[in-house]
Amino acid sequence: MKISKTRLLAALLFFVCGACKKDFLERAPGVNLTLDKVFADPVLAAEFADNSYQFRVSDYHRWGASNTRTSTAHLSDESIAQGDALTSVSPFYQGLYHSTENDIGTVWDDSYKGIRNCNIVLARVDQVPWTAAQDAKRIKGEQYFLRAFYYFELIRRFGGVPLIEKAYGLDENIDLPRNTYDECVNFILADLDKAETMLPVDYNATSGPNTASNYGRATLGSAKALRARTLLYAASPRDNPSGDAAKWQKAAAAAKAVMDMNVYSLMPSYGSMLSLNKSPEYILIKIRGPRSRVFTYLQDAILSPGSGGDQGTNNPTQNHVDLYEMANGKPITDPTSGYDPQQPYTGRDPRFYANVLYNDVSWQGRRMQMYDGGQDYREGNQTYTLTRYYIRKWWPEVISAASSGTALVNYIYFRYGEVLLNYAEAQNEAVGPDASVYNAINQIRTRAGMPNLPAGLSKTDMRNRIRNERAVELAYEDQRWYDIMRWKVGPQVVAQPMKGMNVVKNANGSFTYQVITLPAGVQKVYTENQHYYPIPRREVQKSNGILKQNPGW
Repeated sequence: MKISKTRLLAALLFFVCGACKKDFLERAPGVNLTLDKVFADPVLAAEFADNSYQFRVSDYHRWGASNTRTSTAHLSDESIAQGDALTSVSPFYQGLYHSTENDIGTVWDDSYKGIRNCNIVLARVDQVPWTAAQDAKRIKGEQYFLRAFYYFELIRRFGGVPLIEKAYGLDENIDLPRNTYDECVNFILADLDKAETMLPVDYNATSGPNTASNYGRATLGSAKALRARTLLYAASPRDNPSGDAAKWQKAAAAAKAVMDMNVYSLMPSYGSMLSLNKSPEYILIKIRGPRSRVFTYLQDAILSPGSGGDQGTNNPTQNHVDLYEMANGKPITDPTSGYDPQQPYTGRDPRFYANVLYNDVSWQGRRMQMYDGGQDYREGNQTYTLTRYYIRKWWPEVISAASSGTALVNYIYFRYGEVLLNYAEAQNEAVGPDASVYNAINQIRTRAGMPNLPAGLSKTDMRNRIRNERAVELAYEDQRWYDIMRWKVGPQVVAQPMKGMNVVKNANGSFTYQVITLPAGVQKVYTENQHYYPIPRREVQKSNGILKQNPGW
């Protein structure tokens, strides 16, 4: 597996000559820093170790060229793409995956770059003359956590991958075969075993105030949360075809271990999920700097034309909207739910109002106009939302054409709400819907303002409710697509007709609503081979037949 020697060595030179702190990156030209010199200086060694963080996925919109940002929401049933974004993502809609796509080639490359940086640090960390100003134990724990993190990011996409435990040199053979999925899982768990003995619960307790420079670093809770997620995936249908209940039991126990820390809790307001500097629900996040409308994905992909948007390229589907129950806890398909197709947005799960913008909702001091002729639907010949919806979760209300304001839209790696969902799913699969399953799910529903799940659900019924709860609670948080892959439900969820809403404003000011099937260009294919991504073709081709491709690719 040549993850290309040229690229790896170039990356090494970059790491030796730079780190994540600005003054290190801007070191004067001509300064000769070998690895020996870097790791002889505890300040430089700590900065080099910080490099291991920079290769993580860190934003919801990351696909394609810099001016054509798309997301995994486009791939699932959460949304459809249009405009420039459709050009970027349309091969996926046709079931044709390419190594150049961000979530394939870039994640493969960046994960192995991060693994290499971790391997270099781990090989030298015990030789550094650390001072009281650094925390050598914590630095070492971070590297074990991050190496495990990068391997999980790889196996959730590709299945088993080559396990690399050291930084290879120029003349060493790096044509390595793939390890099995279970071998990768065991490697991840072994790294997390080490990390959990070295990482703090909270940086306030070990290294001074939990400032922005420390918030977002790995903690004991993030290591335990990664363990729980790794075991959940390993127990899921794609990677546990025999349905081994013991794997589900391990996943449930790992999630319960996070819960039993009594460190994390659900934040009071679901609607502020992405916009806080810190929260008792955050386990590990990437704090994004304040964003404005101009020259960000907000303007290109999220905002409507009436609010200064360029294209409105990310449109929630009716498929996603229909997953939100009525406020009484009944699905809209239940004839006793009270759902009215001509008042489709009345009386729904409060999370719907936090996640989706729809016709006639009050927003930025006016009513959103998604109807024919409305300023949020079309401008001239340009249609901005094929579905008549926008993603509110990613759109801070202060960001508009008339505002120069900025707002946070943080990237969440782990939060406590997901841990509760992970526990409920794993425990239900292991033993059925016992009281602890209900308790975990109902905590989330109570926070959302929803009634408890009805008593007496069967294991299958509870499974369906949990999966729906994940789709709603974790909407647009970069989780749904990977859930669909691990559950192997893409043919039933993604390959079904993608739908939107047609909205007509009547002469008397009322509206007529009609669910429609969207144009053929945004309909999606999902076949059995799509449960895994293809290994980037360039890596397979360079490996002299050693690195084997996933079936069907």
